Amino acid sequence: MRFSFFGGAQEVGRSSILLSDDRKIMLDFGIKVDHKTEFPTAIPSIDAAVISHAHLDHSGFAPALYNENSCPTFGTKPTLELSMLLIEDAMKIAKNEHSNIHYHKRQANIYNTKFVPLNFKQPMPFGNYDIELYDAGHICGSAVTLIERKKGKENKRVVYTGDFKLGKQFLHSGADIVKSDVLIIESTYESREHPDRHKLEEKFIDDIKATLDNGGTALIPVFAVGRSQEILAMLYKHRLTPISYVDGMARAATTIVSKNSKFIKNGDILSKAIMETVWVDDYHVRKEALEEPSVILTTAGMLNGGPVLNYITKLNKYSKILLTGYQAEGTNGRQILENGHITVKNSKIKINNEVEQYDFSAHASDSDLYEYVRSSAPNHVICVHGDREHTMHFAETLNGEGFDAYAPAVGDTIEIPG
Repeated sequence: MRFSFFGGAQEVGRSSILLSDDRKIMLDFGIKVDHKTEFPTAIPSIDAAVISHAHLDHSGFAPALYNENSCPTFGTKPTLELSMLLIEDAMKIAKNEHSNIHYHKRQANIYNTKFVPLNFKQPMPFGNYDIELYDAGHICGSAVTLIERKKGKENKRVVYTGDFKLGKQFLHSGADIVKSDVLIIESTYESREHPDRHKLEEKFIDDIKATLDNGGTALIPVFAVGRSQEILAMLYKHRLTPISYVDGMARAATTIVSKNSKFIKNGDILSKAIMETVWVDDYHVRKEALEEPSVILTTAGMLNGGPVLNYITKLNKYSKILLTGYQAEGTNGRQILENGHITVKNSKIKINNEVEQYDFSAHASDSDLYEYVRSSAPNHVICVHGDREHTMHFAETLNGEGFDAYAPAVGDTIEIPG
C-alpha cells in the first residue's frame, strides 16, 4: 500500500494524496492560495477520488482530474454543492484576471456529474474496499474518510481526517474518531491551542456591542463557507441579527448549508438568522448598511477582494474591523494586522479603524491532534497539512510514543507493508 504526496505535505494548501493499492484513490485535490496560487505537482491516473470537504485547498483542483480520468468522486452532498460554488467563483475570477486555473467549464461539469454523494456512516463498496465517511466537525459536510480494504487476513483500515475539529462549535458537535491501521492526519495547529471558545465568543460579542454603542459599524470579514454560517448563528443567539447585513458569496453558501441541515446542528437557528438579517443584493443596500450602527458580515475573509473592499474605506471613525480567521502571508488581512494598510489595485490604502483578530478556528488544536491519534490507535501515522516545523515535530513526538510516524514532503512516497 503506497501513499504519494502531490501537495499538502509539509505545507498547508493543495491537499492531494494518492493511495495506490489494488486501486488508485485520490484523497482530496486542492489548490494553495497565498500570495500566489499553487497546484498539485501532477494529475495522475486514478480509479476514484474522495473530497473531504469543500474548501478550495481540498477541492479546488478536483475538476482537473477530469482532463484525463473518468471516475467517481465520493463526498457528501453539501461538499459537492459548496465546492461547485467555490469552483465556479474561481473560474469567474480567473477569467476576469486572465489567469490560468488549468481546467475549464467542461471539466467542472464532469466533476459535478461524476460526484457520488454519501451520507455519514453509509459504506460504499468499491472493488475490494468499503469507503465510509464520518463527521469531521469542521464545516458543513466535512468528512473523515475510512477506506477499508477487505482481503481475508489482509484487511486494512486507512483513515484520512482531512480538516477536523473535536471541540464543539455552534453548528457542529465535533469530529468522530475512527479506528485505523494507517492514519493520515492534519497537523495545522500542532503545538498550538485555541482559546476557550465560550470566553472568545463573549469577548467577540462584547466588542460588537461596544462598537454599535459608540455609533460605529462592526465589519466582520468572513470565509464564505463555514465561518459565515457559524458567525451568523452566533449573532442570532445574541439578538444581533435584526441589525445585521450579509453580503457576498456568504449569502449563497449560507443558503446551501441551510438546505443541508442534517449535516449541521442548530439548523433551525441558522434558518431563523437568515430570516432576520438583511441580505445585500445591490449598491443601495450596501449604502444603507453604513448609514446607521450595524453589523456587516461579508466576504472575503482575508480582505483579498469581494464586497468587504466596498465597505472598509467607507467606515466612520467609530467602526471596528473584526477578523475571524487565519490571515495568510501576503493577504490584505495580514497587511492590515501588521502594517495597518491594505492594497487595492496596486495602491496602498491606510486603514485607521481599530482591527482585532479572533481565533474562531475550525481546526483541531494540539491536544485534539494527539487525542485523535491515541484514540484511533493506528500502527502508522502520516502527518500532513501543516508546515515543515509542525509536521516534523508531530511525527517525532508520535515516534517517541511508539507509533510509526512520518512527515512526508511534497513529492515523497511512503510504502506501508501489508
